[in-house]
Amino acid sequence: MLKKINDVLSGLPATIIAGFFLLLDLIPHLTEEFGGVPQKLFFLPFDPAWITVIISGIPLLYLAIWRIIYNPGIQKISSALLITIAMIAAIAIGDLFAAGEVAFIMAIGAILEDMTTNRAKKGLKKLISLAPTQGRRMKDGTEEMVPAVEIQKEDVLRVLPGEVVPADGVIIRGETSIDQSIMTGESMPADKCVGDTVYCGTINCFGAIDITATRVGEDSSLQKLIGMVQEAENKKAPMARIADKAASWLVPIALLIAVVAGFATKDIVRAVTVLVVFCPCALVLATPTAIMAAIGQATKHGVIIKSGEALEKMGKVDTVAFDKTGTLTYGKLEVSDIILSDSFSKEDAFLQLAASAELKSEHPLGKAIVIYAKEKNIKLSEPDTFKMYAGKGVLARIGEDEVFCGSERFLAEHGIVLQENMKADLVRLRMQGKASVLIAAGNVCIGIIALSDVLRPETEKIIERLHQMKTNAVLLTGDNKKTADYFAKKVGIREVRAELLPEEKVENIAKLQADGRTVCMIGDGVNDAPALKTANVGVAMGSMGSDIAVEAADIALMRDDISKIPYLKRLSNATVRTIQFSIGLSMCINLLAVTLSVLGLLNPTTGALVHNAGSCFVVLIAALLYDRKFE
Repeated sequence: MLKKINDVLSGLPATIIAGFFLLLDLIPHLTEEFGGVPQKLFFLPFDPAWITVIISGIPLLYLAIWRIIYNPGIQKISSALLITIAMIAAIAIGDLFAAGEVAFIMAIGAILEDMTTNRAKKGLKKLISLAPTQGRRMKDGTEEMVPAVEIQKEDVLRVLPGEVVPADGVIIRGETSIDQSIMTGESMPADKCVGDTVYCGTINCFGAIDITATRVGEDSSLQKLIGMVQEAENKKAPMARIADKAASWLVPIALLIAVVAGFATKDIVRAVTVLVVFCPCALVLATPTAIMAAIGQATKHGVIIKSGEALEKMGKVDTVAFDKTGTLTYGKLEVSDIILSDSFSKEDAFLQLAASAELKSEHPLGKAIVIYAKEKNIKLSEPDTFKMYAGKGVLARIGEDEVFCGSERFLAEHGIVLQENMKADLVRLRMQGKASVLIAAGNVCIGIIALSDVLRPETEKIIERLHQMKTNAVLLTGDNKKTADYFAKKVGIREVRAELLPEEKVENIAKLQADGRTVCMIGDGVNDAPALKTANVGVAMGSMGSDIAVEAADIALMRDDISKIPYLKRLSNATVRTIQFSIGLSMCINLLAVTLSVLGLLNPTTGALVHNAGSCFVVLIAALLYDRKFE
């Protein structure tokens, strides 16, 4: 019951009423301040400031008592307690306007904080609103609408145009375009066909599709995203904790100065004024507001920051360690070179033979060759016979041809010898970090297909920007040394550590930290999770990265856009500067106001106005972080 009354009194409508009655009481006080005779309002039998004291003061008193009862140790002493003491002291000396003003300005500050926090949470609210409530489940050839909570893994679901995808899944029938903006921030819908993954909460724009549910309920990508944002809101940054502690020790200092000032000047009004102006409002309000505004700003850009602590540490990072596959590159092999022997000159015929031989292969290299041939609209033939040799290659019969696809060793085992120029080509391709598949027919090697991971086009520019920000870039990868060196040289990374096992990545990060570096690790795979946890700040590629990596990281990039790393550093630096400015401004205002109060130049009314107006100003500055441009 008390909580309900408190919630009503601290709400915006009640606070507006409190402000109206405080305004009614302001006119006679202004008259008095400027040397006139105060005129009481003839139509009210009591001082209107009493309404303000009741409406805005009761929630303040409730909060102070609640913290005394439930908070542990020194945290029982809070800013709410100091403001309550100041309010009661002002009432005791008959300055109802000062008592009402202190309570009212604090209520305004709390509402500003709520407004800013709610605005910062807009991304989360949008996520929650997109959580599907039902879906079309296909059963025995018919469809039925079922609540989303009843959808099970492996269920076949139908999603019509305009409907929300009810669970993560893989398309088994149909083609469409999906609006994935809530997950990735992309403005254009993504084209999807059979075999493609769709995510819970995204919107089907055009054609009807059938999907097989792969992750449902709390395991879905949308629910995990919501969980990460909620987790971020529940964690406090070190600066926020410092502010909480400062609010605790400022209370006894304020009481001591007030008592000394009262006894030294024999003026109780000065003592009360000291209490009024010493309230640590900016310390308490501005820090969490700045953190939440920054987290909200990042959410708009497809970056999920899971804690204020991670946000602060990001600004101190001087070394960024990158995984290669799936981070600097797309993690997807594509055909990069086709080299034909002197005895074979037709590329389409060569590709048709190689891709047909690999048609039944499950190996990533074989699959990549088949995809490449299909993209070239080359008609493939089903192999008459097919045999796979694990770790070596495949042997298939295509019509009259016996085709070998595999390594140099595989061909040598079958008596096929390479020409010298082809051996030179193999060496060159290896130096470029590319994988090679040799193709032989009729016991003669007829060509080489080279495949390479595709470098993200923005990578070189990002490394350059990090260097400009005096931030080192390090490559930590499990790939072989030649591949790692090739990619590192291409993007401008000078420090390379290759052929690392997961525990060796952790050891390398620990060594960097032991050298006094603050390390940010960026990765996407399960094997990156320990390194992400060990680093000062862990950043996961949230869209294509593994669940384990995302959960281990402090920050998730939902668009797999590593160009957000410089943005994160600028956002972190701006947030820390805003918090420092807020604390500094609060201290300066407090010091000046206390001095003026002891000298008798401020009374409770003017003191409350000066101090709390400054606190509201600090909150508004923090709120500006949400819309600031960093790119």
